[in-house]
Amino acid sequence: MTGRARARSRGRARGQETAAPGASQAQEPAPAAAPPPEAGDLGGRGRQKGAPGPFSAEALLQISAGFQQVKLGERGGRRRDFHDAGVNTRQAMEHVKESKCGVTGNPIQLTANFFRILSRPQWVLYQYHVDFKPQMESRRLRSALLFQHEETLGSARSFDGALLFLPNRLHSKETVVHSETRNGEKVQITITLTNELPPSSPVCIQFYNIIFRRILRILNMQQIGRNYYSPSDPLNIPQHKLTIWPGYTTNILQYESSIMMCTDVSHKVLRSETVLDFMVSLRQQCASQRFTEICEKELIGLIVLTKYNNKTYRIDGIAWDHTPSNTFKRGDADISFKNYYKSQYGLDITDENQVLLISYVKKMGPAGAPPPGPAMLIPELCYLTGLTDKMRADFSIMKDLSTHTRLTPEQREGRLNRFITNIQRNADAQAELDKWGLSFDKQLLNLAGRVLPVERIYQGSRSYDYNPWAADWAKEMRGLAVISAPPLSNWLFFHTRRNSNEASSLLQTLSRVSGPLGIPMGKPVMIQYEDHQESLLAALRHNVGPQIEMVVVVLPNNRKDKYDSIKKFLCVDCPTPSQCVLARTLSRPQALMTVATKIALQMACKMGGELWSVEIPLKQLMIVGIDCYHDTAAGKRSIGALVASLNQSMSRWFSKCVLQHKGQEIMDGLKKTLTAALKEYLRFNGCLPSRVIVYRDGVGDGQLHSVVNYEVQQIMDSITSMGQDYNPKLSVVVVKKRISSRFFAHINGKVSNPPPGTIVDSEVTRPEWYDFYIVSQAVRSGSVSPTHYNVVYDTSGLKPDHMQRLTYKLCHMYYNWQGIIRVPAPCQYAHKLAFLVGQSIHREPSMKLDDQLFYL
Repeated sequence: MTGRARARSRGRARGQETAAPGASQAQEPAPAAAPPPEAGDLGGRGRQKGAPGPFSAEALLQISAGFQQVKLGERGGRRRDFHDAGVNTRQAMEHVKESKCGVTGNPIQLTANFFRILSRPQWVLYQYHVDFKPQMESRRLRSALLFQHEETLGSARSFDGALLFLPNRLHSKETVVHSETRNGEKVQITITLTNELPPSSPVCIQFYNIIFRRILRILNMQQIGRNYYSPSDPLNIPQHKLTIWPGYTTNILQYESSIMMCTDVSHKVLRSETVLDFMVSLRQQCASQRFTEICEKELIGLIVLTKYNNKTYRIDGIAWDHTPSNTFKRGDADISFKNYYKSQYGLDITDENQVLLISYVKKMGPAGAPPPGPAMLIPELCYLTGLTDKMRADFSIMKDLSTHTRLTPEQREGRLNRFITNIQRNADAQAELDKWGLSFDKQLLNLAGRVLPVERIYQGSRSYDYNPWAADWAKEMRGLAVISAPPLSNWLFFHTRRNSNEASSLLQTLSRVSGPLGIPMGKPVMIQYEDHQESLLAALRHNVGPQIEMVVVVLPNNRKDKYDSIKKFLCVDCPTPSQCVLARTLSRPQALMTVATKIALQMACKMGGELWSVEIPLKQLMIVGIDCYHDTAAGKRSIGALVASLNQSMSRWFSKCVLQHKGQEIMDGLKKTLTAALKEYLRFNGCLPSRVIVYRDGVGDGQLHSVVNYEVQQIMDSITSMGQDYNPKLSVVVVKKRISSRFFAHINGKVSNPPPGTIVDSEVTRPEWYDFYIVSQAVRSGSVSPTHYNVVYDTSGLKPDHMQRLTYKLCHMYYNWQGIIRVPAPCQYAHKLAFLVGQSIHREPSMKLDDQLFYL
């Protein structure tokens, strides 16, 4: 599996309701919402008996053990706070205390995928801790045992496995009841009052989410990760052995004027083959001596679904010396995996010789406790999810998938309206909502947005407008000279004998397109190499020297190792801008002019050329983009990349990256890289910037607190290091792309995507933040995704209008695409740099390339 695929799978939620057998439990695991009670579910999990290395353990720690005295608010943080609640940054900014709304642009009426809560409980919510003696592992069993006492608890109740919420107070602070399991085991249940929550408590909003998850279960939806899906309504694509489960993402939060539920359509792609099917098929295809190596390469990093509990796990390893006959501790006794699945789920393991899969279930333990051990999974019971890179490259598969998953705005809006209607028509769901006094609006939220004016593009001595709905200017820029391009006189062109015709065609077309673009391009030295990695590397070592300005390589195939070796040599060992082109890309003569134009522009950029610009009125301004990437090849080491502008027109950039510790998202090397960028700005302009605006991309859910309290301080320390008297105006903006918010425009009676440049800064923003949404790009199919910007620190005093317009302008400045992109250009540059280093180089690029966009 490639790093790209792993990057896509990173961050997908793992199953956290029921561990797989063999997984040791941390003392304070964080529960998700409780599933429906099943009285006979006597789930037991333990640690592997006699397993080697990391699988060995002393004893099973009961899953309930650590729930005591943990309040919902505290546990929300332990599970990762998906909504970054409690981070109030707006109160420190005087200039947006009264209003954070802009005024520029034409008004547009929109609908958004939000439903208002029309009524909510006005009573105190009582929070109880529930303790079981003896300890009960299965959350479903705990629910079933507790709900035997409806006459004591009442019908309105919510229990997530440890915490019980009731609208009425029980007679005494501690209530003891007794239940009996299906096999006659007596259980004592102690219910202790721990908290009284008024309606205004933020914990109540978290509680509404718990109630709504129950509504989804009433609708027979199954939780996988964070979202809920309908296994009973699958979309089958039999020709590709794929099944799609339709579902929804939901979350209830306090927004500007009211509490609302944000709902979006989601899809889970499942493969109809199990991991065992895949392994058997793979064994038939490859030599037996290489099977283990190839199998690990293909499987590690994939996400699998275990249908017996509808949970997802990441495959982290394969235990080649373990089979279903191995045993693990369950309570005080040993039980084999085979017998466990038979007694627990009624499942028969057919292949007793299959090996086991290892998954490190990411659960938080108490401070100082050892991390939980791995879960052991049976390949026969694990279904592959998602798509391989090979599948993604298959046009037929992607086309068939997109017909089901890429919904138009009209389809998406219709699906959301049907969803809320189904809830209101379902008697059981409505009864549950009525029990708690909750009701939702029947209509999607209507709100007003603004469409910013179209930016004028400046290119060379000319300027022009572009089609605002297409949001690109590839046609308009044809035949116009770029702002500046260094002459290319001393360069090398590598190709194989088989691809000599493609190389010759490309070279001829490059010479035709480069003249009108204003890119002076001399003839290269043509070098033929044999079609294997060692030959190409030897040719590079022999011919590339300090005097070479550019290296172009035509690759016969897309083998990653060959590409990686080229980039490693030309970015680290012998720093030279390089351009790799697949021979297949050059095989269609009708597209060659377009391809050659893009290649010529890329080559000009990589040598320090400037293509186009937009008007940016702020003087002495430095824009910084920051992103992170996790390098799976180097043990998940993080790559932090920083890209900073050097000139007024935002057409010259300084790039730097730092390699960090395993899995680290927050940039530790931020101070060093930003200081280097400020020094380069000083060298380039003869003065330091009077304004610094930092766009921080790659911040995951729950990390906003760290950015506000840790990274902002590093940025300020970098500025201080330039001299005590240096005090520029500073803004730090967190950029988020992975959001559920969607906006729909109603134009000429049709539901459509909002036009590029649409700003939303009211109603669906958060009152405690200075935030806004921009729809910057245009999409040819499906629904457009807005980008969320949250200004977490700001001493610039810029009006919200100016901050929004500047952000939109920067989305025009990414030189690898002649159009508007989804994020400001420096964020995309930083992503490209971090991705190249994490995917191919695995080392810090040479300082000689710092002022060139060599990673495009």
